Amino acid sequence: MSTNTKKKRGTGAAVVIIVLCLAALGALGYVIWQQFHPAVPETAAGYVASAESTAPVYDEKGELLGSLPRGSEVQYVLEDAQGDAQRIRVVNGEGYACIDRANLTDDYAAVVQVETVYALRGMSLVDETGAVPGCAVEKGMALTVTGFDGLDEQGEVLRWQVSCDRGEGYIDAANVRMTEEEARAQYDEALYQRHAARGDAWGGGDAAGLDYYPTEKAAIPGNDMPEEVRALYLNGSAIQYADSYLRLAEGSGINAFVVDIVDGTAVSYASPVMQQYSPSAYAAAQDTMEGFRANVQKLRDAGYYVIGRITVFNDAHLAADHPEYVISDLDGTPLKISSMYWPSAYNRTVWQYKTELALEAAALGFNEIQFDYIRFPDGAYKYEKAGTIDYRNTYGESKAQAVQRFLLYAAERLHKAGYYISGDVFGECANAYVTACGQYWPAISSVVDAISGMPYPDHYSAQGDYKPWEHPYTTVYNFGESAMARQSETASPAAVRTWIQCYNAIREPYNHYGAAELGDEVRALRDAGCTGGFMTWNGASDINKYAEVISALS
Repeated sequence: MSTNTKKKRGTGAAVVIIVLCLAALGALGYVIWQQFHPAVPETAAGYVASAESTAPVYDEKGELLGSLPRGSEVQYVLEDAQGDAQRIRVVNGEGYACIDRANLTDDYAAVVQVETVYALRGMSLVDETGAVPGCAVEKGMALTVTGFDGLDEQGEVLRWQVSCDRGEGYIDAANVRMTEEEARAQYDEALYQRHAARGDAWGGGDAAGLDYYPTEKAAIPGNDMPEEVRALYLNGSAIQYADSYLRLAEGSGINAFVVDIVDGTAVSYASPVMQQYSPSAYAAAQDTMEGFRANVQKLRDAGYYVIGRITVFNDAHLAADHPEYVISDLDGTPLKISSMYWPSAYNRTVWQYKTELALEAAALGFNEIQFDYIRFPDGAYKYEKAGTIDYRNTYGESKAQAVQRFLLYAAERLHKAGYYISGDVFGECANAYVTACGQYWPAISSVVDAISGMPYPDHYSAQGDYKPWEHPYTTVYNFGESAMARQSETASPAAVRTWIQCYNAIREPYNHYGAAELGDEVRALRDAGCTGGFMTWNGASDINKYAEVISALS
């Protein structure tokens, strides 16, 4: 008994010794392992921050390794950040790189270290969705940065959130610069001086106050615009007989149609957008949305390029629904000018309504939206002279600035949605001045994809016994020469696609316009270098007139 007990005690002591030895060996091994494998520092997630699109990174000796895009997520060493080190280690593969403390943040919203940007062009800020136009900003204006909306892979800001004394909103990065000097610089100083020298001849605005920075007009994938558009015009009633016009156009050389969406008081379909903004327009619709879509789709299915026409600042329905938007007298009573009421081109809600309508309608089958009546009334001079007119000009803009800025806003939204944009202008607009109604050819051509003058020969004044409508070739050719001169005055000109007179003259001797006269108009445009095409203006969309002249439209 006692012998066995001694044996057990001896065995237990041996086990203790072995355990102690193993522990000592383990401790020694850990010390040795630590010498060759230092403890991995604790890290945390952070982001690269910078006033530039990238921030520099260095090796542990301070040599420049390269850069990281602003906004990149990194794992940084906590003990470095908690100490006084001016550079902090960040994980770089199996090792480390170093980044300046100032270029590291835990808050992604703080990665853009810019306090102020400067507007490149006069335009409107928009809301977060990009849909609602807000306050006007001017070229070179300082904008306080309050945030940003997205970074690309290179760390460049996609859209800035900004504020100024006029309001706040968002502006695309392409429309700002980092210094006032860069923002105020003209793209082409000599060209700008040519515009500036024209001043404000008729009250439409000073040409120097408009924007001449080039606007990119890339081809839209899957939406091919013909080099020369040859189009028949269809009003809201005519489109309901699309089959008849398609039979007429087949094999004629016609490759496009212009279809009314809204023309003043004539509303082509019951639009949900109209229901929201202008119930009177919705109630006046000639067709359902489904019926209208079906007829537009017939044109598309037959292979034609289809353009949707919208009158913008000539809108009696909107004026009736919202008199507070309308150009008025000083007491706020809407003024009837040139036989109609005019929602003001300064009003941003009108901009939004017409652009929302354009986007809704375009989705029904159009390739392009054409805006007509992009102007102020042409009979307002007596009110201006008397000082009895209120244009509701919130931001002190000129007429021409309002027109161009509306088009900038609409073009940005329509282009993003995959549609082209065009604008109709008076034939007078081809002259080298800002018109009284706020149209200036270079400022409009620089923004839209196609610009459409309306040089109807019977709209020109007689000069003694010389009646321009008796000379369609000469009248349209002279317009075309002037238009091409204006085209040379912008760095990003639109296609010149012109409305031609396709109706008998409305002035004595009431000349008949048949195939010969329309052929003269078409030839005049081509001879003058206006190669973007033409569209037949006949307000009634008279199919018999079209049948008479179609041989001249190939």
